Amino acid sequence: MATVTELVLYPIKSCAGLSVQEAACGIDGLSAQGVHDREWMLVTHDGQFLTQREFPRMALVNPRVDGEALEVSTPGMPLLRLPLAHDADAPSIDVQIWDDHLKAADCGDAAAAWFAEALRAECRLVRFRPEVQRPTSTKWTGGAPSATRFADGYPILLIGQASLDDLNVKLQSTGRAPLPMNRFRPNLVVDGLEAFEEDFVESLSAGELNLRPVKPCARCPIPSIDQATGAFGPDPLDILQAYRANPRMEGAVCMGMNCIVSAGAGQILRVGQELELTLNF
Repeated sequence: MATVTELVLYPIKSCAGLSVQEAACGIDGLSAQGVHDREWMLVTHDGQFLTQREFPRMALVNPRVDGEALEVSTPGMPLLRLPLAHDADAPSIDVQIWDDHLKAADCGDAAAAWFAEALRAECRLVRFRPEVQRPTSTKWTGGAPSATRFADGYPILLIGQASLDDLNVKLQSTGRAPLPMNRFRPNLVVDGLEAFEEDFVESLSAGELNLRPVKPCARCPIPSIDQATGAFGPDPLDILQAYRANPRMEGAVCMGMNCIVSAGAGQILRVGQELELTLNF
């Protein structure tokens, strides 16, 4: 058995997370309090997506639900309120995220100006349109269908607490400070697994809900960014490289597993809930 210890949504892609006590597990990721994971995204003038890789200050942009709005804050700036209700008349903008091209709703000039000042770079805020579908690649799912919004590839990222604990022991043995889980930006954190045992989980289930880990998460430079300051800190990837280079991923350093919802879409996950495990060996 494993126990859910944390559930996190990232309403605006690559900005700070929103920790919740319960969330619905949709085919396209977690939702709670009227918002979905990676429902909003920042793009360049020509629709290319932006992340902390280029703009680490995005870590300081904090979204919180307040009534009927997503309230967005960052140090030194007034609050920005984004209506939760979709505007069917919002103009569309063509956006690109990796190899996917899709239509998104433009959130207007006021939001664009706010984020341009926050990031110190010209950009626009867009929102995933509810009528749009963005299927995930079936290369790693065995042909099983899945979808996501503006996440990089798959709807839910799982990390076991023991995996971070193992890394932190290694970091501390070299004189470095331990890292918090938010450096790795998971949606679902569980306790009760051995270190990196999530690599070998076939499924996690609770009642009708079944989650299936399908693809190791190759790590980019974002874990080197302090999510509390937006500054680059010691990069843990040099330590992870020594024992987490994955031949299935062409030698990429991996930590965490991308998951799909294989049954029970719409069911609720709660912090403290127990999950039954099936291992793939």
